[in-house]
Amino acid sequence: MSILVKPLITEKMTEQGETLSKFGFIVDRNATKPEIRKALEDFYGIEINSLNTMIVPGKSKTNRKTGQVSGRTKIYKKAIFTLKEGFSLDFFESI
Repeated sequence: MSILVKPLITEKMTEQGETLSKFGFIVDRNATKPEIRKALEDFYGIEINSLNTMIVPGKSKTNRKTGQVSGRTKIYKKAIFTLKEGFSLDFFESI
């Protein structure tokens, strides 16, 4: 199973990537920080300065008409990392 699931491409992460060199990924819930760091550095050929992880809880989904709770979204783990000076990462360069 792959540790890296998909990159977080939101307005906030795009702005932080341009100004602060911070990027985000959704990762496997059982992956540890050293495993995530190694997977990112090997896959993209970059060096990471700092790495923070968090588990995002699922939200309740309700029916708008009746107000009944009909389920939950999935729980996922998010990794936010800062690149070292001199490195860059562009997700859209091949498009």
